[in-house]
Amino acid sequence: MRAEATGIVSVWAWAPAELRTAAESLAADFPGRFILGLGISHAPAVEALGHVYQRPLVKMEKFLDELDHPAYHGGDRALPPVVLAALGPKMLELARDQALRSHPYFMTPEHTRFAREVLGPAPLLVPELACTLAGDPAEGAATARAFAGRYLKLPNYTRNLERFGFGPADFENAGSDRLISQIIPNGPVPLRERIQSHLGAGADHVVIQPLDPGGFAPATLTSLADVVAEVLKK
Repeated sequence: MRAEATGIVSVWAWAPAELRTAAESLAADFPGRFILGLGISHAPAVEALGHVYQRPLVKMEKFLDELDHPAYHGGDRALPPVVLAALGPKMLELARDQALRSHPYFMTPEHTRFAREVLGPAPLLVPELACTLAGDPAEGAATARAFAGRYLKLPNYTRNLERFGFGPADFENAGSDRLISQIIPNGPVPLRERIQSHLGAGADHVVIQPLDPGGFAPATLTSLADVVAEVLKK
């Protein structure tokens, strides 16, 4: 259940040759620990960079081809492992067909099961799972919705959530109770259950992102370790 990664680099923000050089350098500095995450981002962010957000699958295919072009190879240094932020079926198929790994974000265990079915048994599947460990359910729900609100405004996420039975009412007011409980569990027992659900659905690892009202919550890592230890006993 352990992996280190960049998170996700937008393929609209980098030239393939420059990214390869940077990735090779990081991989050399941290042997065996660096994973390069690539994603197609979202229309507002891409348009802010001066690009037109069209044909994102074609953009990713071209970027991957250029990233691994022989002219960009840095001497004897190999490209580090690559994961795609693959949500929809076509991007998952691209990850499968190019023998890459998949790192879905802000998705449910049902999506993990779907992703495994598309990927097949071999590719590494590493979903992200945000969580809160607040003792007060109301505080946990408020923290979760503060985090979820921005993602539920992005059609890449809502479109994929609709594939798994969620609808417009689930995206209002920063997320329905049903959606929030599936994507951002609150408390040790729901978190443990959700980790196990992702693993049971075919995940190889689960990237756990603890939250507090200000965002990422490193102070909760000790409590989080206790939850993970219980999962590992199963």
